[in-house]
Amino acid sequence: MQQNISSPQQEKKKVSRVYMDYADSTVYEKDNNPDIHVSRGNVAFRHDSTRMFCDSAYFYEMDNSLEAFGTVRIEQGDTLFIYGDYLMYEGNRNMAKMRKNVRMENQNVTLFTDNLDYDRNINLGYFFDGGMLVDSLNELTSIYGQYSPNTKIATFKEKVKLLNPQFVLTSDTLKYNTVNKVATIISPTVIESDSATIYSSSGEYHTETDEATLYKRSVVVSKDRTKTMTADTLFFNRRTGFGEAFSCMVLNDTVKKWILTGNYGYYDDPKEFAFATDSAQFIEYSQKDSLFLHADTLQVQTVDKEREIKAFYGVRIYRIDLQGVCDSLQFNTKDSILNLYKNPVLWNTGYQITADTIKILFNDSTVEQVKALDRSFAIEERDSTYFNQIKGKNLTAFFTGGELERVEVESNTESIYYPIEDKGTEFLGRNKTESDFMTIYVVNRKPVKILWWPTPKAEMLPIPDLTPEAKFLKDFVNYNYLRPKDKDDIFTKKNIRSEDIPAPKRQRTR
Repeated sequence: MQQNISSPQQEKKKVSRVYMDYADSTVYEKDNNPDIHVSRGNVAFRHDSTRMFCDSAYFYEMDNSLEAFGTVRIEQGDTLFIYGDYLMYEGNRNMAKMRKNVRMENQNVTLFTDNLDYDRNINLGYFFDGGMLVDSLNELTSIYGQYSPNTKIATFKEKVKLLNPQFVLTSDTLKYNTVNKVATIISPTVIESDSATIYSSSGEYHTETDEATLYKRSVVVSKDRTKTMTADTLFFNRRTGFGEAFSCMVLNDTVKKWILTGNYGYYDDPKEFAFATDSAQFIEYSQKDSLFLHADTLQVQTVDKEREIKAFYGVRIYRIDLQGVCDSLQFNTKDSILNLYKNPVLWNTGYQITADTIKILFNDSTVEQVKALDRSFAIEERDSTYFNQIKGKNLTAFFTGGELERVEVESNTESIYYPIEDKGTEFLGRNKTESDFMTIYVVNRKPVKILWWPTPKAEMLPIPDLTPEAKFLKDFVNYNYLRPKDKDDIFTKKNIRSEDIPAPKRQRTR
């Protein structure tokens, strides 16, 4: 005899019956439907492991369903309780529909609503006309939402608001884990507090520890709302005010008008300290002409409302009127002096200045003075082969309105100057002068007066008599190949040629 074997998919799910355990009184609705039981007073039903209690009920035995009225309560195990004024329970579908003053309790989590559907098949309760979930820490509200007693995860949609004693979160869609108190951000979300504001569409916020992991160009706004940090990935601790950024970080001070960028960086809000590396860049945009600064590592710190900037290794600067390179840099708004250290080179229009250290004094972002200290050397290109040159221990260039006005050189001064005949373009010769001090007066970027004192030594050679060596002072180097061409060229790595590296500075010996 052949036996028919059916697969589990072919077998129909067995439907269990709903039973009425007890009631103070029960009658049959004979006129309308003899299968309707009308029960009153301390009514109790049972369906599998679920028990239901109410003041009165209609029990539809044939349909395996019931309607409950009064003080209605559903108990499932010893952890899930649902309360309300009205219940429609469908045993064949394992579906409970609780209405009016509904309260679902699952250990320390309570869900309030007026319309709750609870699907026992998947152990999921959901509301669709406004609800509020409360646990030991947060209060979560929305128009539509659902809560799973199994996973302890709530998903809320439409006008979502999470209230915490320390912050307010608003969103369109949010997932919330009632065990670890983590809110998962899956749509545009704003988290506002007295210490910071977060804008994100992807990430997690730990409401117990106030730690956020944010993705997709999220933004953190500082507590004084003057700074914003943006990145592909952000880690932010709201309590400490510390933010760490990965990939395309942009830190913008909208009041002091500066931007710090890099592929890695962080900002400590209480200390007002910012750090950036990996394609790091600092932009100062308070004036018409912005300054662009690149280095391997950049630091920006504010102390007593004064800003200090430090740059380390491979420093490159570009501004329309000023370009420079060096190994390290320091700037403080307190004295408005930009310090360039270790093999600094500075360019201003057609001039190049080098020294052991260069100091640039700004007046409201306009260059006012440039001081080249120790082994200073300045050149001006007249054409591809002739350069005016000044050499001395220290050199100071004075500017008015951003234009060079005067140059003063002190101690062991040497100069080479190529004068041009009146109303002509031909060089008259090479004028080489040595003295203790030298002053050059400039008008419209052209020398109009040169003073040497106290006892200058001068030599004039005609151009035809010049040897290649006689055209240059000792230690002359044209570093134009290092000069940043534009704001994007600051990221181009250009190494100084080995033959152009200055000799080590002599040390004094006793």
